[in-house]
Amino acid sequence: MRPAIDLLNRVDLSVPSIIYDLGCGAGHITRRLASRWPAARVTGIDASPVMLAEARREPSTITWIDADIDEWEPEEPADLIFSNAALHWLDGHETLLPRLLTYLRPGGVLATQMPRNHGEPSHTSIYDAIEAGPWRDRLLPLLRLHPVAPPEVYAQMLLPLAGSVDIWETVYLHNLPGDNPVVEWTSGTGLRPVLQSLRGQERHDFLSDYAARVARAYPPRPDGLTLFPFRRLFVVVTR
Repeated sequence: MRPAIDLLNRVDLSVPSIIYDLGCGAGHITRRLASRWPAARVTGIDASPVMLAEARREPSTITWIDADIDEWEPEEPADLIFSNAALHWLDGHETLLPRLLTYLRPGGVLATQMPRNHGEPSHTSIYDAIEAGPWRDRLLPLLRLHPVAPPEVYAQMLLPLAGSVDIWETVYLHNLPGDNPVVEWTSGTGLRPVLQSLRGQERHDFLSDYAARVARAYPPRPDGLTLFPFRRLFVVVTR
């Protein structure tokens, strides 16, 4: 939750009327948006029916919509478009972000946070394990090696289109318990498309190779915790 809260704390809006949360998942952050601005009409958008079903379990005034971010258009201009750890799954940021800006009212804010750890061993080891195995030709097309660009790329993209652009990076140092916990972390994020394409012995062999590489890159401390630095990019744009 902390990156989303850090992003939310940098949104300088007093009384927004229309708020959209893109990639809302189970709605935990969407409910925080609604709590901060109780007079606003808040809508959560996600392409996962399972996540939206979970979001709808708790009664609220929030509207939940099943839609792909790439194809979504708002019914009316927004005061805030918020997206926490979702846009990195989409390609074409050079057209996606400018398009989202057009959905804002004058003075409206686009606020997004995206993981940018793809140049670190947690993610480069995925590529290395794929290159080393018999599954290379099948799995390499699944990789998106640089889904999030450096901060200056987004600055150059957005500065001509906005009243103000605030871009920064934060490296969160996670203290993870358990045996090789970085593998568990990436299995739910960047490693997910690869694991979905492997079965049986191939899946076991790939994970064994990947886990060995990750264990060397992130050895446990004497107390059993593993330190895992994780970089995230934040963008807050006011139209």
